[in-house]
Amino acid sequence: MNKIRKQEALDYHSSGRKGKLEVIPSKPYSSQRDLSLAYSPGVAEPCLEIADNKEDVYKYTTKGNLVAVISNGTAVLGLGDIGPEASKPVMEGKGLLFKIFADIDVFDIEVDATNVDHFVSVVKAIAPTFGGINLEDIKAPEAFEIERRLVEELDIPVMHDDQHGTAIISSAALLNALELAEKDISSVKIVVSGAGAAAMSCLDLYLKLGAKKENILVYDSKGLVTTSRDNLDERKKDFAVDSEPLELAEALKGADVFLGLSKGGIMTADMVKDMANDPIVFALANPDPEIPYNVALKAREDVIMATGRSDHPNQVNNVLGFPYIFRGALDVRATCINDEMKLAAVRAIAELAKESVPDEVNEAYDVQNIAFGRDLIIPKPLDPRLITAVASAVAKAAMESGVAKLKIEDWAKYKQDLSRRLGRDSKLIRNISVRAKKKPKRVVFAEADHYKILKAAEQALDEGIAHPILLGEHAVITEMIETNNINIDLDQVEIIDPRSDSERKRREEFEAILYALRQRKGMTQVEARKAVRDRNYFGAMLVHTGQADSLISGLTRNYRNVIRPAIQILGMEDEVKKVAGMYIVQSANGPIFFADTTVNMDPTAEEICDITLLVAKAVKRMQMTPRVAMLSYSNFGSSEGKDASKMSQAAEMLHQSNPELIVDGEIQANFALNKDLIDENFPFSRLKGKKVNTLIFPNLASGNIAYKLMQEMGEKEIIGPILLGMKKSFHILQMGSSVREIVNMVRIAVVDAQTK
Repeated sequence: MNKIRKQEALDYHSSGRKGKLEVIPSKPYSSQRDLSLAYSPGVAEPCLEIADNKEDVYKYTTKGNLVAVISNGTAVLGLGDIGPEASKPVMEGKGLLFKIFADIDVFDIEVDATNVDHFVSVVKAIAPTFGGINLEDIKAPEAFEIERRLVEELDIPVMHDDQHGTAIISSAALLNALELAEKDISSVKIVVSGAGAAAMSCLDLYLKLGAKKENILVYDSKGLVTTSRDNLDERKKDFAVDSEPLELAEALKGADVFLGLSKGGIMTADMVKDMANDPIVFALANPDPEIPYNVALKAREDVIMATGRSDHPNQVNNVLGFPYIFRGALDVRATCINDEMKLAAVRAIAELAKESVPDEVNEAYDVQNIAFGRDLIIPKPLDPRLITAVASAVAKAAMESGVAKLKIEDWAKYKQDLSRRLGRDSKLIRNISVRAKKKPKRVVFAEADHYKILKAAEQALDEGIAHPILLGEHAVITEMIETNNINIDLDQVEIIDPRSDSERKRREEFEAILYALRQRKGMTQVEARKAVRDRNYFGAMLVHTGQADSLISGLTRNYRNVIRPAIQILGMEDEVKKVAGMYIVQSANGPIFFADTTVNMDPTAEEICDITLLVAKAVKRMQMTPRVAMLSYSNFGSSEGKDASKMSQAAEMLHQSNPELIVDGEIQANFALNKDLIDENFPFSRLKGKKVNTLIFPNLASGNIAYKLMQEMGEKEIIGPILLGMKKSFHILQMGSSVREIVNMVRIAVVDAQTK
């Protein structure tokens, strides 16, 4: 698991705008007339319409896409009853997941009420604001009664995700595990450790899928749940068995399924060995499963296992379900989330795991052939098909079960709309992060005597994406690590001082190589000897000679001085004629790729073509289809001039040489980024009906100015510059980059090194 350090977590939540969510206007507000429409007097008109017909609240307000994430803080993660205020960071986090995975807006509501009646009355009173309610981190057994009453008394979807999320995902996993084991759910023996909200809801769904109550044994903290025990709540009574107390080890003899939702370390290898053939072990306690994954697999080769952890196959993660379940429920304005909708989600998730996995998922997890089997009984959390598969199934089940107020007629269009809802900004970086972690690389940090670089190296180590090589004076680096409480284990990094006596032999080797490379290009041996004492030259030589895989530099140095060693030592990829610099601008509608922004001052039309092909190749490596606009101040000949003519000529050349590439121009930036404007004004363009994601600029000045304006005025996250066309991975930071920006660049550098 990734190491999350206390200060890093605190800084994440407190830096800049506090917390994780903000409210952003969705209508124009720049003029007095806009404000008059937004508030008084214009707002009176929708108010009167809603007063006449309450259903119009969905037409004129955010209600239809707004979910309340509500908690009283009585069962927060593994922290227990810490109160409503302390639960707020978790609720904000849940809201963030709703937004990034299903484009659902969220208000998090923390209620200071532990009494069931009081809590229910508060939620009912605020329910008119919302299209759905997600109950979160409320302790059992109160959680059962709160959900039951709210479902009965409200006409909007209500779900306690702690219960039903885990139940839905584990049920999908169980269906597929049983299929692989060739067992019938109606005849399998199931042993459950844990009797909280999630475990009870899992069992409820298992029964609806065909499991038999007489084949189920449930254990809580006091042992086997039997009819002879006192003070059992109603849910436990339902699964109590008429039996003498039985140890868990005895119960597991011959059992087909173990479901753990309790605590780590309660199951042993011998217990797994005593289970039936093809045992199914769902050890879902977090962060430590009831039995470690490797221990279970060593005990039985035929075990089919799932955990709650991301570093093992078959992660039972609620994010596979709740965003899409609410998405489908909201889209048909369901009055509840009923059993039919939950079961539809179960089956949709189970079926998706059997389908051919798209290349972008294989790429994200750096596996060539992810396929249905013992290591894939549920989809991966980053599978982009989840929103269309699950939300559609839930919406259809709501309609068929009679709880939908709206009907979807065109399912193909609905699925298209679902796909369009989500930009790929966060997904892009998540995919890159997952790929980087699969095969970490040796990354040289050329400016390791800088605090930000050391913090980035610390995070890269914690995340498991890189093996840092730190360049600089050993004493200076170690003192900075100690003084600033940077948690870097010196046994996990290599510190190299290129100027030290201990590196003399390696400097002499590098000097000889550099002189051989550059002696006919104006470099003397004395200059080569001096150059290899420079950390950028020395680091580039480490990469060139295979002693490292990538280099990161530029935090404190001029771009030109940093790129020079890369060009002189590493050189360009075969068949590449021009190196180029690219930035990724993270927009709400997905990433937009800017080029060239850092290298070529005033490229010719031919060079523009080379740059475009480099960028298109890079975008494809990120599992996206490049849709390229050749930018200028002119639209398809509307104005004359050198730059307009150059971009038009480059577009025409690309049409002839690469007819499969989606590219056109010259075109103005506002038209390029507005599909409706293109469709209306330029129906002949190859960009018609396409959402442009790649912008090629006519010169360095325009590209550089554009991304810097976006960075400072647009409040966008910018990643780059990404150096394209190099033979080996070498990436340059912006001067003054933040730690987050440096780590993003490390992720990209590692993935780049993997491909090279």
